[in-house]
Amino acid sequence: MNLYKDIPTFADEKSGILNMVIDIPKESRNKYEYDEEEGYFKLDRVLHHSMFYPFDYGFIPQTTEPDGDGTDVILLTTYPTFTGCVVKVRLIGVIDTEDEKGHDPKLIAVPISDIDPRWDEYISVKDIPNHTQNELKLFFKEYKKLEKEKYEQITIKGFGTREEAYSIIEKAQKRYIEKHT
Repeated sequence: MNLYKDIPTFADEKSGILNMVIDIPKESRNKYEYDEEEGYFKLDRVLHHSMFYPFDYGFIPQTTEPDGDGTDVILLTTYPTFTGCVVKVRLIGVIDTEDEKGHDPKLIAVPISDIDPRWDEYISVKDIPNHTQNELKLFFKEYKKLEKEKYEQITIKGFGTREEAYSIIEKAQKRYIEKHT
């Protein structure tokens, strides 16, 4: 099974519940990436400093961003999952970033209530504590710091709404269809 091509974007489109595939578990320093054509995970690199991912990180299946990859997603979660885990999530917003490849938004999601009800009251980015928002911004600003050619091109533009996040998904689904038909 190819986790990018065979799993639908939405677990339940009416309620806006998405499927997310985990690339990198919370607290990992290993940056794994899914090879969408070959259908396996590979170790891209180990972060070049002492930071670790403060959240699970992955992609939404059957989506394509302008950089050619699936849509990036941050999963706020109580405990780490594992690489390859498929999680049903709700979007609550987006952190808007740019890197060496250009515009690179990262959607922000929480697990659905059946998986972890601790996140039920997170409806928008405004529900994320300020300290956690600052951790997200700091991580994306600094995680490539010792990779000079990449680091100098990172910009954090701020947070966007849940509606903006779903708009990103809609556009990414269209790009996926164009790329694969």
